[in-house]
Amino acid sequence: MIRPKRISILGSTGSIGRSTLDVVRLSKGLYEVVGLAAGQNIQLLLEQICEFKPRVVAVMTQEAAEELKMRLKALNVAFNGRVFYGKDGYVEVATLRLADIVVSAMVGAAGIVPTVAAIEAGKDIALANKEVLVAAGPLVRSLADKKRVNILPVDSEHSAIFQCLAGHRRREVSRILLTASGGPFRLKQEGFEAITPEEAVKHPNWSMGQKISVDSSTLMNKGFEVIEAKWLFEVEAEKIEVLIHPQSIVHSLVEFWDGSMLAHLGIADMRIPISYALSWPERMPLDLPRLDLTAVSSLSFHAPDLKRFPCLLLAYEALRRGGTATTALNAANEVAVEAFLQHRLAFTAIVEVVRRVLEDFTHQEITSLEDVLSADALARVKAHRAVDALASA
Repeated sequence: MIRPKRISILGSTGSIGRSTLDVVRLSKGLYEVVGLAAGQNIQLLLEQICEFKPRVVAVMTQEAAEELKMRLKALNVAFNGRVFYGKDGYVEVATLRLADIVVSAMVGAAGIVPTVAAIEAGKDIALANKEVLVAAGPLVRSLADKKRVNILPVDSEHSAIFQCLAGHRRREVSRILLTASGGPFRLKQEGFEAITPEEAVKHPNWSMGQKISVDSSTLMNKGFEVIEAKWLFEVEAEKIEVLIHPQSIVHSLVEFWDGSMLAHLGIADMRIPISYALSWPERMPLDLPRLDLTAVSSLSFHAPDLKRFPCLLLAYEALRRGGTATTALNAANEVAVEAFLQHRLAFTAIVEVVRRVLEDFTHQEITSLEDVLSADALARVKAHRAVDALASA
């Protein structure tokens, strides 16, 4: 009898983490959860521990770890695993010897260190945290090649490209076409400065966390996906294009040098790309709704409006500069989006913070994790200054 594939999940209480655990439920014994790492949602993590009984758990702070232990004891839960906290705790979950694959689904730059640690430990990565490749793409690509680790994309767009490329040589690719819904403000022509956080987090097609929802509304998320595609598929930035596709049915396309195109179609459900990353090179059966093409009235595509959504243009510029420029892009965006969600910054000021940081940032090559972390820290300092200046203006 073949044993279940063992999974550690970084970000188990987030949107992707919860969907991953749903895939485990649907798999009927194909997977075993051995590690869970969360932030501060102790109640949900407690429920996950009771259901999946992992060997190792990590939370953000020592106080959260103590609270978790106390609540496990109070509930008389038969949990024989270990509880860790902080950056070291996340690394413990990421490098757990028993794990066959690590789902990297933490939000933002916080996922960089544990994901790199997992690669160094020889773990395959199901990558949902696009910031890992945005901030540290050259390092992660080099390290994964050296350790012979598979980086399996969980983003629906990159999973689509990954599947379209199966059986084809990279030199045969003439273009990668990343599709984007356009977010909640695709048709909006004016009044961007008055957009509220509550409006920005309402994605029209996908259920996602707050930060990624805001990134989708500015199209920065699509810019991140362009950078991610470069490092996942090792293609030049000039070969990666973005198409607005409001229906979110065609998840992405690949054009080959003979003019042929392959497209990946499906419903908007993250459990599909998650299951493919976990089961690759096979597919697991999923009892989910099927795409009914007879009910699709039309599929439309058009180029993004870079004047209304300049974040996408900034991402391309940072990618062309290379090195730590994309590290700074990610850090500045994280700070700006957080300030926006806290009602400290206008929606239109997000791109201005990022632009100011990039203009004031001297980029360099990435040769180590220290290069990434130093650039990230410096860019955050500059971004906080920009936020303060814009907030007080």
